[in-house]
Amino acid sequence: MSQTKERLTKKELRQIWARWGFTHLSSMSYEKLQAHAWAYSYIPFAKKYYSDDPEAMRRLLVRQSMFYNTEPQTGQIINGIVASLEEEIAMGGDVPEEMPINIKATLMGPLAGIGDSIIQGIIVPILLSIGMGLASGGSVVGPLFYIVSYALIGPTISYLCFHNGYKLGINAIDVIIGENAKRITDAFNILGVMVVGGLAAGNVALTTKLEIPMGDELSSLQALFDSNFPKILPLIMVLLSWWMISKKRMSATKIIIVLTVISAVGVVLGVF
Repeated sequence: MSQTKERLTKKELRQIWARWGFTHLSSMSYEKLQAHAWAYSYIPFAKKYYSDDPEAMRRLLVRQSMFYNTEPQTGQIINGIVASLEEEIAMGGDVPEEMPINIKATLMGPLAGIGDSIIQGIIVPILLSIGMGLASGGSVVGPLFYIVSYALIGPTISYLCFHNGYKLGINAIDVIIGENAKRITDAFNILGVMVVGGLAAGNVALTTKLEIPMGDELSSLQALFDSNFPKILPLIMVLLSWWMISKKRMSATKIIIVLTVISAVGVVLGVF
């Protein structure tokens, strides 16, 4: 083993975090997915601790090259835990080399569920709704707001997750997996559904021009909907989109085409 016995410095920890945080999707394959960037993030670690032990360096990089796929921002918790374990291994601690592999395989699934619920289910829809509102009049502020805000929020979540994972070490497992993980995921899923429902009601615009007989006169069907079932038509379109995604397994492109056709036909027939 190398004679280097010093702990990882704050600069070296930031280097591991940044290498994974900003390259996790830059080099992917069907065989390994995000593993290439993970191994890349541990090259400075390997040079620090195993510069005079090529075999130990090889084993380290092989461990970090296993198949890996999770939500990148919250998934930094796993990177922090693994960095803590690898540091103990390099320092001669009583940690088997198989443990980082097991940690990655065990936690990448639960973290993907939690992370997707937070990032894709809450943060991204909220930022997009604000950006679309700002851009509704043709202003460039809308897309700039989304780009800048996500560019700040994403790395911040990633950084905090990595360092908290490093500090907690293997003790973080008790928080992430098991019943705790299920409760956290369920809570964020429910919150995400509420957020998407509110955004759909506020941003999906669909009204009908149809009129129905009310005694001797014709009355607007939309007025009837507004008084008894407000936002019923946007809700129907959202449910239709959900059905096409979840039941028919249609891609987003196909769903957009279907909705465009429905809207075009409805306008031509005078329905919308």
